[in-house]
Amino acid sequence: MALQAVRSAAYVVAMLALANDSAAADRHATHVETRHASGSIADHRVQWPGWRHVVRVITLEDYNTRVVFAGTSLLGVVGGVVGTFMLLRKRALVGDVVSHASLPGIAAAFIAMEIVRPGSGKTLWGLLTGALAAGLAGMACVMAIRKLARLKEDAALAIVLSTFFGLGIALFTVLQDIPSGNVAGLSGFIFGKAASIVADDVKLIAVASMVVLLISILLFKEMSLLCFDEGYAASQGWPVTGLDAILMLLVACVTVIGLQSVGLLLVVAMLIIPAVAARFWTDRLESMAVAAALIGGLSAAGGVLVSAMFPRLAAGAVIVLVGCLCFVASMLAGRRHGILRRAWLHWRMKAQVDRQHLLRAMYEQLEAKASRGLPWVVPEQGQVSLDELMSERSWTRHRLRELLAHAEREGLIHAGPGRRYTLTHAGLEQARRVARNHRLWELYLMTYADVAASRVDRYADMIEHVLEPEILGELDQTLTRKYPHLAPMPQSPHVIGQPAA
Repeated sequence: MALQAVRSAAYVVAMLALANDSAAADRHATHVETRHASGSIADHRVQWPGWRHVVRVITLEDYNTRVVFAGTSLLGVVGGVVGTFMLLRKRALVGDVVSHASLPGIAAAFIAMEIVRPGSGKTLWGLLTGALAAGLAGMACVMAIRKLARLKEDAALAIVLSTFFGLGIALFTVLQDIPSGNVAGLSGFIFGKAASIVADDVKLIAVASMVVLLISILLFKEMSLLCFDEGYAASQGWPVTGLDAILMLLVACVTVIGLQSVGLLLVVAMLIIPAVAARFWTDRLESMAVAAALIGGLSAAGGVLVSAMFPRLAAGAVIVLVGCLCFVASMLAGRRHGILRRAWLHWRMKAQVDRQHLLRAMYEQLEAKASRGLPWVVPEQGQVSLDELMSERSWTRHRLRELLAHAEREGLIHAGPGRRYTLTHAGLEQARRVARNHRLWELYLMTYADVAASRVDRYADMIEHVLEPEILGELDQTLTRKYPHLAPMPQSPHVIGQPAA
């Protein structure tokens, strides 16, 4: 009986274990099926691509990738060129108004094509024509409101943008009642759907881009004059209103052909971001236009490649984000107006000013000692102590030691025993030049600007360090004509209280 009970218990345990294993297997199968199902349909997690896939995307092996790459790159190049004129014309939000105003045009064009020939509402050229007409109508409304109601341009832009966009949303609601309206894919124009671009779309984008680029090149001089000096262009007989209308037409064309790539909500970024980024690299309009075209093309191409590597990322949004990265890089490392360059120029200017102050302080100390009949007669034979230099300006002892050490490394001074310093030959030449320029500027301010003698030293310190050699030469000639017997090294006028000769 005991053996029978043991066998029965073992049988029960085995059956329970088998049941548990079967349930676990079922759960595992269900989990695998759910995982595969969510991975193909509902799983929105971004997965890192394999090396083979990355190479495939970079080398443009896929036909669809090549098509989207070509279309968006052309759009980025043309958008950068036209955006340069928009930025300099101070109309950065015009593209945003045109893009939002184009929404009712798309809906109206779809409805019209469905009425004329049912099933033709998806025709791209018809939708883009409607978008272009609505965008131009929006810009005409902005100009009319600004002229007739005498409102500022930003208020007119806000009114037209919100009104046309609201009308577009209302028309899109009406489209839901049209049998083919739900499957028309018109929402892609709002958020962009670059993956849907086909070869015919690229041809259309290429033709429109070449036309816009050709007009920009032919009217480059006129557009430059319009952007920089509208009043002068009008006084010279140039058709300012016509040129402004042509610029708005170019903006509308770029905006409309970019709707399918990045959508009307983000297309303004392809116009403005490349131009703003290019502004950090150059001050010449020709170079800025070329740089904006390159940045726009690279942003579009980079965004397409990243989106191809991560299929769940929308291409339009990625294009804009890549453009923003280009902007941040340009803002930091721009050769002309980048933050790092400006910081370096500021540091260099500050170091130059501090060095000039130190050399002038040493020269004036040595000059004062020579005038009191001390053993040395000329400044190069004297020494200046640390405490004597401390009394010249509001330096801290630590800061003054740093300046002296830096000047010694540059070979301008020589440190002697007892913390006494002597000017070298090179340092003496610089010190004489700095002191003379400072005193000439003091003389000029007192003679021609009626600056009081008690304040002239401070005013001279503010500007003397940025005077160009040409200005200093003219200053010397002006003072020499007024004071024919001006000494090679005039006395400091703020000390004696009157101009010295």
